[in-house]
Amino acid sequence: MALSCNLNRYLLLMAQEHLEFRLPEIKSLLSLFGGQFTSSQESYGKSPFWILSIPSEDIARKLMKRTVCAKSIFELWGHGKSTEELYSSLKNYPVEKMVPFLHPDSTYKIQIHTFNKTLTQEEKVKRIDALEFLPFEGKVNLKKPQHTFSVLEDYGLDPNCIPEKPHNIYFGRWIADGQRELIQSYSVKKRHFIGNTSMDAGLSFIMANHGQVKENDVVFDPFVGTGGLLIASARFGAYVCGTDIDYNTVHGLGKATRKNQKWRGPDENIRANLRQYGLEKYYLDILVSDASKPSWRKGTYFDAIITDPPYGIRESTRRTGSQKEIPKGMEKCPESHVPVSLSYHLSDMFFDLLNFAAETLVLGGRLVYWLPVYTPEYTEEMVPCHPCLRLISNSEQKLSSHTSRRLITMEKVKTFEDRAQYSHLRSDHFLPYQGHNSFREKYFSGVTKRITKEEKSSQE
Repeated sequence: MALSCNLNRYLLLMAQEHLEFRLPEIKSLLSLFGGQFTSSQESYGKSPFWILSIPSEDIARKLMKRTVCAKSIFELWGHGKSTEELYSSLKNYPVEKMVPFLHPDSTYKIQIHTFNKTLTQEEKVKRIDALEFLPFEGKVNLKKPQHTFSVLEDYGLDPNCIPEKPHNIYFGRWIADGQRELIQSYSVKKRHFIGNTSMDAGLSFIMANHGQVKENDVVFDPFVGTGGLLIASARFGAYVCGTDIDYNTVHGLGKATRKNQKWRGPDENIRANLRQYGLEKYYLDILVSDASKPSWRKGTYFDAIITDPPYGIRESTRRTGSQKEIPKGMEKCPESHVPVSLSYHLSDMFFDLLNFAAETLVLGGRLVYWLPVYTPEYTEEMVPCHPCLRLISNSEQKLSSHTSRRLITMEKVKTFEDRAQYSHLRSDHFLPYQGHNSFREKYFSGVTKRITKEEKSSQE
């Protein structure tokens, strides 16, 4: 059945990667720019073609200046399950809405885009010629047209079973492309200063978009590492700062991560990374600090907190402590003033993180972080919660056959009152997640079991 023509209807062409993160990103950006999703637009699944109702073309363009999950957006003129339905839909599209782009003084071109099928040039020309009933009066210009129109054909998701005819056909006026090129231009491979756990550029921009980072925001990362998340936020015009417990990482000292490089150079640091991309003016500062003991005065400082806490796999989960906190049986040195390094359970880490976000975020500010889980034991009840924070989205990224991490986005909806008032949350709201305190052991136990099984099968 052909889609009826409604005002401000757009077709979004999505990239086919990070599928779980696409919907939260688009929803967050639309909300940021004054648009919203309707309930009927929640079930896109894996399809690369999404039909959206957006208030204006201006909002559509703003969306595409930020998204890394979408390739292009089109003003939708027609849609059908067959060519007949498409042509019928186009004939019903208001002529007065076409005329501004088809008048005699204009130049244009028509492109054919297919998903999951390749057409010959002859087949493409045949499809273009079939659109001669449209009132095009301008001249064709294939190099620099004023207006570009596209026929987009969807042949489904199964590359092993490609239908002869498409499931859906769309026709629209191209509006803008997304920011997919940022994934390459900000690639970690080209970055000046990296570490063992530097965040992938694409995911960094997705996190910044989930956090609704915008110009002149102040964005904070309490587990800053080499600052990959700060770079993405600064690219969108936010001022950035962070903390980390690792002195060497904060100051760019110690052994290098790159192959064939023994030690880090004198200019390998987070500030230099921002300078590399022309973003140094957005750098506030990076402090050596323990996330379990925030040294901030009471108040709201940040528009967004975006972070990737350590899971204990490639980076240890540690916190500072006093001599009194040394476990029994370990030798003490009363005269020493050097802080003791203690284990930092994941459930305690996320309790501290949510409490810190609830206290320091502005109302409406967002917390975006990764939550590692052991898949066989995971339930939605395990996602940590806080009375001041509302869960916005929860998206999964697989790490292995038995582990994953979930990108959690929360928004501050209530004013933080007193730390003592929320102390009970450590046991009440974080108890379901405490089984994941041994995430490291469970992560490697799966590897051990898999190796043992392979060895056993080879012996048989």
